[in-house]
Amino acid sequence: MGKFIIAAIAMLAFYPGHLLADTTKPVSKNKNNDVKDIIRHVLESNEVFVKRSTSEYFKPFIHGQNPMATMITCADSRLHTHALDVHPDGDLFLVRNIGNQVPTAEGSVEYGVRHLHTPVLFIIGHSSCGAVEAAMSDHSKLEPAIKRELDTMKVAGTKTDDAAEVKKSVETNVHHQVSYALTKFADEIRKGSLTVIGGIYDFKNEYNQGSGRLVLINCTSSRQFGQTIV
Repeated sequence: MGKFIIAAIAMLAFYPGHLLADTTKPVSKNKNNDVKDIIRHVLESNEVFVKRSTSEYFKPFIHGQNPMATMITCADSRLHTHALDVHPDGDLFLVRNIGNQVPTAEGSVEYGVRHLHTPVLFIIGHSSCGAVEAAMSDHSKLEPAIKRELDTMKVAGTKTDDAAEVKKSVETNVHHQVSYALTKFADEIRKGSLTVIGGIYDFKNEYNQGSGRLVLINCTSSRQFGQTIV
């Protein structure tokens, strides 16, 4: 299998540009995807990006980064940056993990806030979060590493078949992660150099604001320290 993958990558790296498939069409969603098709999709997508981007586009990135925000999102494949920033390159210092958590990626978050000095920390949950549902359930028999990450979440119930309870648990976890950030970055918030914002990416339209809407549910700044103002 390893030799096949290497050969596929070598072949696709020289795939003629005029034969590129329509990359707006995703690879068929099933568990029997051909590895070659998956590699092809990624490389063709990258080829389209390269052809659309001039060398000038990359000049601001060559000697460092100056992102406008640190953002924590869930690793879920249904939540990606194009839904939150139409040109995320250089804009977002992005941290992803299951359940959009601060403690399980604390070093990465701290680097964004205290070394890149981003003035905003976003913590973004999403509809139908699998990590939230797992945390609502008995996860004691899951792999130790996954269990450890689920243990640092906070949920509001145990009925994963109840959409309202799952929605409330998604919100509860976002508020919990915001509270963790408020404690960790209390000095930055008091000084006015950091605002922490919690939100939900709502692809189910549970908030009746349109499918795919980012709904802000928690915002804390120096003037409203420890209080929800959104």
